[in-house]
Amino acid sequence: MANILIVGCGDLGSTIASNLKHEHKVTGLRRSIQAASSGMQTIHADVTQPSTLNQLETLKPNIVIYCVSADAQTDASYQAQYVTGFKNILVTQANNLALQHVFFVSSTRLYGQKTLDILDETTPAIPNDFGGWRLLEAEDLLKDMQVKSNQWKSTCMRLSGIYGNGRLYLANMAKDPARWPAENNWSNRIHRDDAAGFIAFLVKKVLDQQIIGDTYIVTDDMPTQQYEVLQWLAGQQGVDTSSIQMPPISGGKRLSNKRLRDTGFQLQYPNYQVGYRQILKKLV
Repeated sequence: MANILIVGCGDLGSTIASNLKHEHKVTGLRRSIQAASSGMQTIHADVTQPSTLNQLETLKPNIVIYCVSADAQTDASYQAQYVTGFKNILVTQANNLALQHVFFVSSTRLYGQKTLDILDETTPAIPNDFGGWRLLEAEDLLKDMQVKSNQWKSTCMRLSGIYGNGRLYLANMAKDPARWPAENNWSNRIHRDDAAGFIAFLVKKVLDQQIIGDTYIVTDDMPTQQYEVLQWLAGQQGVDTSSIQMPPISGGKRLSNKRLRDTGFQLQYPNYQVGYRQILKKLV
């Protein structure tokens, strides 16, 4: 049984915990005093306030999963949560000889380039906004601190757009074509359960002494034009879109999940139709 620390126990972090808590001791760190998943010890602390993190110095986790989210879409919030907060957590583990691996939940937002190429983990990350730059800064911070430790390993998980139960923004937009974007871009997504399942899958590999990669793009099998997704979702909800013309592709990116697939992980929801069909069925 391993000692696992999940920093950030929102929707994704709690789902990761649910995948791991039956075989391991899982501790979740969160700011909210709201009860976390059953079967998980909870520490209430703020990653941006080092004075609240003292308990972590004696926790001695074998695995750390950093899975926070920004408070707002501002550079200051991204700096605080993804860079400063992440560094504060890593500093608490400076003397932890039991630490084997650190996972950082990042985002494909750091691929800001516009290209017709299919992007993978070997593609240089070239952000085009503050969020992408801060995420890249956090990934570089992790690599630097790993080298200095010369003990534990690390993996950055670059997630595409997360959807799943309770995440109905796109499904609701599809019902009202007046809200559809003027432009049609390539889009990529990953179901929350698959994202959490893949991270738990890699944790188990690490604990079984198997070698894993230092970076993974976590996305499903099918990059898709945004209008194609909206038209399908509209049709599933009985909305007539026959009069809507699909604009030409004007941007976005297509992402490859080959490295994820090569690990042997099996996606429950390999494309948006499988995933959203299950979500919409629960709404009926």
